[in-house]
Amino acid sequence: MKRKHQILTIPNLMSLFRLCLIPLIVWLYHKKEMYGLAAFTLVVSGITDVSDGIVARRFNMVSNFGKAFDPVADKLTQFAMLVCLAVRFHWILVPMCLILVKEILTGILKMAVIRKTGIVEGADWHGKVTTVLLYITIFLHLAWYEIPDVWSIALTALCTAMMLISFILYGIRNLKLLKNRKY
Repeated sequence: MKRKHQILTIPNLMSLFRLCLIPLIVWLYHKKEMYGLAAFTLVVSGITDVSDGIVARRFNMVSNFGKAFDPVADKLTQFAMLVCLAVRFHWILVPMCLILVKEILTGILKMAVIRKTGIVEGADWHGKVTTVLLYITIFLHLAWYEIPDVWSIALTALCTAMMLISFILYGIRNLKLLKNRKY
């Protein structure tokens, strides 16, 4: 049975669960100042992020909706957490703004590719590396409340650099797909 067009799948429900965790993490961080519990909840979110992909591939539940929905859940989680952290660490405004611009422009290009070609591309290696670096950086800022500025700035710079590389590589991929050339 083809599941390419299914919406109600276990992996997609896991992505929805991740979306539901965002307000909880923000509430724990800002309202309750329970940084350790916010970090733990972020880990739970990260585990479901990894698990949904494994479940989707293992049980043939990969869907076009999931390919689009999963990254939305990731980016909204990442953006919400960067907003939270930017209150204390002003240099986090840089990756926060970059992720916003990157996702809007990449999303527009991706939608153009889907409309023109019908191809729904999944994440490439650089997108996955960016996601891992962002989650590590966010987690360390949550769990290590007194993180020294030098570590915070270094982690933020590394994430920002990888995010910029990913932005460029996704742009190249999507423009090539729009021009109907192989990449």
